[in-house]
Amino acid sequence: MNDLTKKLSLKEINLLKKKIAWGDVSAIYYLFSSSISELDGILSDGFDSPYKTILDRNTWNLQALKGYRDSDGNIHVKTRPQIILTHHYNELGYELLCNPIVDGERINHALIREYNSPFQAWLPESMSRLFRISNLVAFSIFTYQNGDDADLALIEYAYLLVEKLIEILSESFDIVEVEGYNIAEFYQEIERRNGNILSFDITPDSPDN
Repeated sequence: MNDLTKKLSLKEINLLKKKIAWGDVSAIYYLFSSSISELDGILSDGFDSPYKTILDRNTWNLQALKGYRDSDGNIHVKTRPQIILTHHYNELGYELLCNPIVDGERINHALIREYNSPFQAWLPESMSRLFRISNLVAFSIFTYQNGDDADLALIEYAYLLVEKLIEILSESFDIVEVEGYNIAEFYQEIERRNGNILSFDITPDSPDN
């Protein structure tokens, strides 16, 4: 990957794309860029999301985390919630998945008012997928086969954005493990396999596979 995204914002990358493409920007670029733009505002927009929900300490189980509210109503915990994150890829794109850890075990089922759960309620069907970037797999293959500097910069921007969001999680959570390829490693795997990523397991367990 190149260094463009270290200098350019998402808006500037989109302008670069229009310049390179002489204004004839592909539909898949628009779709991918729009999905990244939505993720860019995940903490600042007014819409609820599982990512924002798990960061909201009002949803935490203070008893399990040895927590309390101070006189100003702020929540403090002595034990940070433990979670496992998973980079997941499918035909829809990329997803960051989350599972809580309870008593050293990964939880895949619902937990409601369990004394040892880090959350007051954990509902995997609505909480485990923290966010999605639509069309990442298709756009990455397209970029490998026919992409330009702006396409590659957009993928790198997506990678850096996801890493930033994981870093924010790490400030509140004890992230026990992050499974799977990150976006940069996933694109490198596409290059290694000459674009034939769909003929392999799309969500490898680790970069060493």
